[in-house]
Amino acid sequence: MAPKDTSLALSIVSLMVYFRWNWVGAIISDDDLGLEFLSELRREMQRNSVCLAFVHIIMEDKILFQKNVNIYYNEITASSAKVVIIYGDKDSHLQLNLRFYRLAYLQRIWVTTSQWDMITHNDRLLLDSFYGTFVFLPHFSELSGFKKFIETAHDSTYTNPISSAKLWWVYFNCSLTSFNSMNLKNCSLEKRHHWLFQHRFEVSVSGNGYVLYNTVHTVAHALHEMLLQEVDTMPKYSVEKQEFDSWQMVHFLKNIKFINPGGGQVNMNQKVNQDVEYDIHYSIEFLPNLGLKVKIGKFSKHLPHGQQLYMSEEMIKWNIDFNQIPSSICSVPCSPGFRKSSQQGKAVCCFDCTPCPENEISNMSDMDQCVKCPDDQYANPEGNHCLKKVVAFLGYEDLLGMSLACLALCFSILTAFVLGVFLKYKDTPTVKANNRALSYVLLISLIFCFLCSLLFIGQPNMATCFMQQTIFAVTFTVAASTVLAKTITVVLAFKVTTPSRRMRWLLVSGGPNFIIPICTVIQLILCGIWLGTSPPFVDVDIQVEKEHILIVCNKGSIVAFYCVLGYLGSIAIGSFTTAFLARNLPDTFNEAKYLTFSMLVFCSVWITFLPVYNSTKGKAMVAVEVFCILASSAGLLLCIFAPKCFIILLRPERNSFQKFKNMHFKIENAH
Repeated sequence: MAPKDTSLALSIVSLMVYFRWNWVGAIISDDDLGLEFLSELRREMQRNSVCLAFVHIIMEDKILFQKNVNIYYNEITASSAKVVIIYGDKDSHLQLNLRFYRLAYLQRIWVTTSQWDMITHNDRLLLDSFYGTFVFLPHFSELSGFKKFIETAHDSTYTNPISSAKLWWVYFNCSLTSFNSMNLKNCSLEKRHHWLFQHRFEVSVSGNGYVLYNTVHTVAHALHEMLLQEVDTMPKYSVEKQEFDSWQMVHFLKNIKFINPGGGQVNMNQKVNQDVEYDIHYSIEFLPNLGLKVKIGKFSKHLPHGQQLYMSEEMIKWNIDFNQIPSSICSVPCSPGFRKSSQQGKAVCCFDCTPCPENEISNMSDMDQCVKCPDDQYANPEGNHCLKKVVAFLGYEDLLGMSLACLALCFSILTAFVLGVFLKYKDTPTVKANNRALSYVLLISLIFCFLCSLLFIGQPNMATCFMQQTIFAVTFTVAASTVLAKTITVVLAFKVTTPSRRMRWLLVSGGPNFIIPICTVIQLILCGIWLGTSPPFVDVDIQVEKEHILIVCNKGSIVAFYCVLGYLGSIAIGSFTTAFLARNLPDTFNEAKYLTFSMLVFCSVWITFLPVYNSTKGKAMVAVEVFCILASSAGLLLCIFAPKCFIILLRPERNSFQKFKNMHFKIENAH
């Protein structure tokens, strides 16, 4: 007659999840029902990430029971699980085991079924715990007339003496009609007595009483069906007494289905799987020899997932002090910013907390995996929130960008000043000695070299990305080819003293000057091929810097970029080689040594540039390129023109043919 515990395991696990208990123990009787419940309990726990810290199966064999009782006691006391599920027959060795725990004053949160509801031992609750006991009772309807029967019941009416206290303790549920927010556990014994007599209690039949009530009605219905059948088969006007054996009632009991006077449905068909609703009660020892049990919730499996368990927050707050109830967990929950990392060989509820990897977060507790931030966001240092990345580029607002821009402008102004000096003193030997037209071209190209670095500073766009590399390549090609032309001019000037008309014609006709347009045209062709096949474009880099989205100019074709750079390098190396070979040619105004040193600086800068450029990213990469442009241009300017400006401005006596002739005459007389 008792309802089947088809959804008991699910309801108990739902309570565990509600209170966030994921590390619990179980004490089960060694019988078919106990093992079946344990199997269902494991299944539901696995679905809801709840683990069994230990399982004690209480044997009915006396020798095995005595052998295991100390082992089980040591295990339950050593375990960190503070919640224990009890399921089994109350008349088995399981009750002896619980009596031993009570004598040992073992304090645990007990979770059990109707069989263990208000079981007493030596006039005290068997499941007596400071933390209280949760009991799952099958839900049943209120029986009409029962309250009046209890109120009018008197000891003298019955042969066996009864008392209201015993009825309340053992057979009935006591629920309050009114309550306040006072927590009863924190009250003194005197206040509890005062509170008890101020409140009115309602009584209702217990779970076992309800089963007995249905049993009596079931037998009555079966007997009624039998009598009707007997009447139908008896001869009319027969006065014979009806007699039948009790076993004949079994056939009728199997098919009985009715609604009892309380409105509850009774169905004896064992093949029909009926989901039982459970009332969840919380019981504590309210006073010595007096317990209090209050309904705090219910469980209905037929409701949608997430709504099956209902807990009365008000009743829980009134009855349960959460500050005193211990947590029942294997590992401390991982706070946001960490993820769970399973411990080898242990249950899933036992884990270590590992910080989230870079750019991943966990914004809730006990997350199994960290979540990667979107591409336009990054993880904060705590690892619990994604922050928006800031758009960045080498701008004029940055200290680095501003410094490079100021350098570029200063060197441009300085180069313009040198050009002005050369124009003013254009007829002096220092200016005329090495082809002043080439000096003008070199100075003008250097001004553009300094200014082209400004294209790399500021927010990139399609126009600046196109102009950056082409203008840089062309202006530097003009500068390097001009140095090459000046070097060849120096060599030809000293070769003129030999009887060769061809050499003289090359020098007089300005043949070296054609090197500049030829080299520039070749570079323009390379740049045209680059822009026509795979031109530079505005690109977004989200990986280089954690907190920024970098806007950069992508080179497009890396091969084309290095071809342009390689061609420029070949001109520079050619200039350096030629100047180096002509460094010892005699003449007062010979600038071969200056050209050699300037190209040495130029080549050193760009050879150093390649590994540094490839090892940097983002704004630093752009800054390296700008710095190399400024450094190499400044090397050409200072190494070639600084000595000349020194002579022109500070040593004007050395800047004349007469001074040179006097020095040459003195040298000849000395020989």
